[in-house]
Amino acid sequence: MIELIEVSKVFETQTATVEAVQDVSLTVEDGDIYGIIGLSGAGKSTLVRCINCLERPTSGKVLIDGVDIATLNPKQLRKQRHKVSMIFQGFNLLSQRTALKNVCYPLEITGVPKEKAIKKAKELLKIVDLSDREISYPSQLSGGQKQRVAIARALATDPKILLCDEATSALDPNTTRSILSLLKQINEKLGVTIVVITHEMKVVEQICNKVAVLNNGKVAEKGLVKDVFLSPKSAIAKELILPPASGETKSVDGEKIRIVFDGVNALEPIVSNLILECRCPVNILSADTKDIGGKIYGQMILQLPDDKALSKRALAFLEEHGITYGKEGEAL
Repeated sequence: MIELIEVSKVFETQTATVEAVQDVSLTVEDGDIYGIIGLSGAGKSTLVRCINCLERPTSGKVLIDGVDIATLNPKQLRKQRHKVSMIFQGFNLLSQRTALKNVCYPLEITGVPKEKAIKKAKELLKIVDLSDREISYPSQLSGGQKQRVAIARALATDPKILLCDEATSALDPNTTRSILSLLKQINEKLGVTIVVITHEMKVVEQICNKVAVLNNGKVAEKGLVKDVFLSPKSAIAKELILPPASGETKSVDGEKIRIVFDGVNALEPIVSNLILECRCPVNILSADTKDIGGKIYGQMILQLPDDKALSKRALAFLEEHGITYGKEGEAL
């Protein structure tokens, strides 16, 4: 388990003091895939580097399985880092080594015998579906293949925790989906806890069970992904999650409401039934659905008719059927 307790990181420059992370408290349970999302400059990468002590927090504590890693001496810290591996946006592969030898590298520097290291590396390349590229150099691999090699290398020391710092940002959408699917399989089959740093909500939606939204170094919001998706409270979460209103939508007159589907009623014809039963002509201004944890969640912005009686009837229908709704732009 990872516990961040009022973690802050301050950088001093010649001209200014930068508070990159401010009083962040989070708990990542064993087996979680925990997303930390925010815009560029929100402090995400600094925070994740505090988890493995590549950056020492200015204040606060980082506990891994109850151990405050800031109290460890260099030897203890190196041993601790075997439990916490990291993959990066830029892959960071050694260009003069084949895929197999790249995976062998962390085993070599920890003194694992050559034959044992090669056997382990071959097993890991099989897990990431690259058994046929063992002798390929990084220059001969696609972006997705390079990231798979980097993931295999990160797993070489049998870590309990895998930190992913914008690991899919340099990849195309299809490759991103395949890498995220691989990470989910690793989490489920190997029991590795994963922390995902990203600025893309679609990454969080696809594999994470929990999320924290960072803004200007502070946690603006945190919780289960489905809860934050269905009812974002902070302005930054709304910006990242809610579908942006188009110019046409903004210019539409009349009352607008946002309804959400909670994974149970998402497949029900709610709008059709509302129109038929209430005889209320509503206008669908925008709609968005997501697959979160194998269930379909969705949001829809509806324009209600000017007739107050019809609008009241429509809202009563939504309440009767347990549909969460609220005025467009407001927290639910």
